[in-house]
Amino acid sequence: MFDGEKIKEIERQRERWENTTLPKWTRQSPERKSEFRNHSSMLIKRVYTPEDIEKLSYMRDLGFPGEYPFTRGVHATMYRGRLWTMRMFAGFGTAADTNKRFKYLLKEGESGLSTAFDYPTIMGYDSDHPMAKGEVGICGVAISSLQDMEVLFNGIPLDQVTTSMTINGPSPMLLAMYVAVGDKHGVPREKLGGTTQNDNLKEFFAQKLCIFPPKSSVKLTTDIIEYCARHLPKWNPVSISGYHIREAGANAVQELAFTLYDGIAYVESTLERGLKVDDFAHRLSFFFASHSDFFEEIAKFRAARRVWAKIMKERFHARNPRSMWMRMHIQTSGCTLTAQQPLNNIIRTTVQALAAVLGGTQSLHTNSFDEALCLPTVESATVALRTQQIIAYESGAANTADPLAGSYYVEALTNEMEEKAMDYIQKIDDMGGVIAAIEKGFFQKEIADSAYRYQREIDEKKRIIVGCNEYMIKEEKYPIELLRIDPRVEKEQVARLQKLRRERDNKKVKEVLEKLHYAAEKDENLMPTIIEAVKAYVTLGEITEVLRKVYGEYKELIVI
Repeated sequence: MFDGEKIKEIERQRERWENTTLPKWTRQSPERKSEFRNHSSMLIKRVYTPEDIEKLSYMRDLGFPGEYPFTRGVHATMYRGRLWTMRMFAGFGTAADTNKRFKYLLKEGESGLSTAFDYPTIMGYDSDHPMAKGEVGICGVAISSLQDMEVLFNGIPLDQVTTSMTINGPSPMLLAMYVAVGDKHGVPREKLGGTTQNDNLKEFFAQKLCIFPPKSSVKLTTDIIEYCARHLPKWNPVSISGYHIREAGANAVQELAFTLYDGIAYVESTLERGLKVDDFAHRLSFFFASHSDFFEEIAKFRAARRVWAKIMKERFHARNPRSMWMRMHIQTSGCTLTAQQPLNNIIRTTVQALAAVLGGTQSLHTNSFDEALCLPTVESATVALRTQQIIAYESGAANTADPLAGSYYVEALTNEMEEKAMDYIQKIDDMGGVIAAIEKGFFQKEIADSAYRYQREIDEKKRIIVGCNEYMIKEEKYPIELLRIDPRVEKEQVARLQKLRRERDNKKVKEVLEKLHYAAEKDENLMPTIIEAVKAYVTLGEITEVLRKVYGEYKELIVI
């Protein structure tokens, strides 16, 4: 893309600048640090020139939006045609409480739902299980049965709104409930749109909310991918999630590489079922964090699309260009939010959201400023939504596709991000794949070491966190309303669940649970049987308990 002689001339002029102009400035005003590095420890140069991207080929490495390798975006017109989906994370208390929040956010301009579940639901326990005590509805909505799901989506037009569900181990049960609600609403299954996170692999080294062992967990993830490919054409069966990898302490390169490798594992598992790659790959989706280093994050998103396109084309021989798309949902970084001076989080979220937009996301969640203290209040959730709307309608960032393309700095970072991610992918290949790497503790140690380095930088003030290790206020007085979950939530939820158990057809429940046990032992796709079970008002916990008996429970490896 660049003329060799002109590159040499730029090199000569840069050396002249470094020997003449630069020393005068550094003597007068020394640089703040001896070296600058981003979160992935990449050395950031003082200035970038065409020298840094002299090997860049426009058509090979960038191309045009909507065309391979999709570096510049998966859609040709990007946000000029349609803005990203504004999807605010919501879920607390009872299904009725969350249903009210859903309707408020939709009224205020949200364009897609995103559901947070409480810990008992995430771990496959019913609300009246001893392990659930004190946690019901606290960090998300409590869902124990189809009855709860019916309340959660009461009055929500499921054929018009897409729904994302942040659930992993119990994904088959929650998707089955959603399908059952759609059936009751008279919505054809081919019109149901949304996403189950369903990324069980990252649980073993990031979020650590594991239920079943790795192989069984991948089996359940693949059940959903296969079922959706055959019956739910508009559903994203998995959201391959780097977000939790990053929140656990990984840097941007690790987040990118480990997420991509999880994706590779799911593609391989689904191909083993006999499906062709173009039968299902176009519905795979991804979920990343947008952290605080603005340009590093933009480069990560651009590199992610390019690397995934190459993997799908070269490793899995996809033919349909849509199978090579990386459609991504991005959430601003929860771990960067501070309890100190919480209003500062509005600015952090704005910077991170803008990076996501400039990086080409298809869907975006902006964190609320109070999330280091509590679940979002109506006020804080509204500010977070307005942040996206201001970026969309007032900033001009959505007016052209990939506006930072061609920046020497951004393109050099994008290239380096790709190279380092591919090094990790090769290393995991050499180990024998993702499950082997989990069993060796590779991911766990890499993330732990990265988290330790990052915290050391903060403790030693090599990395400034405004309001935490610099610019502190001794006596903070912020009249911020906190969302507290009323103790009535657990009592009401448990009473409603126990009433359901008394009034349902328990003979039918017993029959379908026996059928599920048999199907699990025979290694069948469990989705049809689980849908039958939830329609009989078998509970989440009862289904999970059957699968625990067949698959066993995961015991975490201790990594030193």
